[in-house]
Parts: sequence; structure tokens; C-alpha cells
Amino acid sequence: MSESLNIMVVEDHDALREVTMEALAAHGHVVRGVDCAEALPDEPGAWPIDLMVVDLNLPGEDGVSLSRRIRAAQPDAGIIMVTARNQLQDRLLGYESGADIYLTKPTSVDELLAAIAALARRIRPRARDAQALILDLATFCLHGPQGDANLSAHEAALLAALVRAREQQLETWQLIALTDKEVNEASKKALEVQIVRLRKKLLSAGVTGQPIKAIRGQGYKLCVSLALSDAVPGGIGS
Repeated sequence: MSESLNIMVVEDHDALREVTMEALAAHGHVVRGVDCAEALPDEPGAWPIDLMVVDLNLPGEDGVSLSRRIRAAQPDAGIIMVTARNQLQDRLLGYESGADIYLTKPTSVDELLAAIAALARRIRPRARDAQALILDLATFCLHGPQGDANLSAHEAALLAALVRAREQQLETWQLIALTDKEVNEASKKALEVQIVRLRKKLLSAGVTGQPIKAIRGQGYKLCVSLALSDAVPGGIGS
């Protein structure tokens, strides 16, 4: 099954629209349908649209005009045209107006789902990028959906070590080893303070919940997905 998307079906044939919506919903997508371009929500962001399935022969504003308008307003949205027009000039016009994929009727559900799955690989990564958490090891800057947080060199090393570790979890002695200090009560307390500061910086960058969890009697686990930029290979637990 392809990753779940918010899909708008614009089709004036009632039975075909309903069958398409049911098939897409059965495969895990969140689907809405309208019978003409004028019935789309007017308010920007009123309903988030990842992908549109558009018929060309619509009453009122046709699918070509709608696709141009959607592509200009939402450049990252996926657009699949599904139409009985099968001439070369029609397909070229469809692509020129903003379609990602042009399918001719009759279109099987399997073909439509395959087209959606192909577009999902482009659409969802971009959506994820907007929420991405990235640690730049060259500048020790943590980039998040709510802003940036500057880390110390040691904080960046701690975070990078957790990212590289198996299951993003390290024992206390492994984290203390990054500072070249002996494992004792003082170094354990110092590590606790550093972890608290690091949690606060992760939260300020836009992370929700508890980003670093203490594992009683063992160590710490990073509980969020984080990418490393300009990272050098290797590291504790790698």
C-alpha cells in the first residue's frame, strides 16, 4: 500500500467519482471529491491537498485551467489527469498545464494506485523535509521545524553519537567516554546536566514529547528522527 495522502478527486461523473473515492480510501488514503472546479474549497489551506485526480472535461472551468491554477498555487501538489482524451496534443497540453501523470480512460484502479504511489515518493519526502530535524556538524547548528538551536561542540558530539548508535541508544559510560573523563558519580551528574540542556534545545527547535529518554541503570535513548549533515564516518556504537 502506498503512503497515505490527502487526495481530492475532481470528476463530474457521479458514479465514477464515488467508485474512485471508495477505491482510494480502501487503500488508506484520505479522500474528498467534488463534481467541478468551482466546488473546491476557496480558503487556502481549508483542506490540505497532497494530490489531485482531475478530469479534463469538467463543467465550468475545465481540467486544464484548474491544473494550471493548482500548479501555480501549490507547486508541490501532485496532479494526475484522468480523461478520455487520448490524442498526443491532448497529452502534451495536459503536461504543459501542470500534470505529473496523464492517464486515459478507462483507467484501472491498479494503474491509478500505481501512479499515486509513484507520486507519493516525491510528495511525502518534501513534506517530511519541512518537518526535518538536521544537525549540521560543521557549524554545530540544529535545524528544526520551529527554528535553529546552536549547540556546543560536546553537545553536537553527544547527539551525533546517539544518532549513529544502534537503536539510537548508548550506555552512560559510552557517552562519558566522549569527554575523555572517568566514569564516576561526578561525570554521571555532569552528563545528566548536559542531557537536560540538549533536551531543551531539541524542544526549542520544534521537537515534541521527550526527545531523549533516560534508560534506568543503562544510559540514554534518542527518541526522534534526526539527520546528520557534513558528518564524518564512524562514531560510538556505529
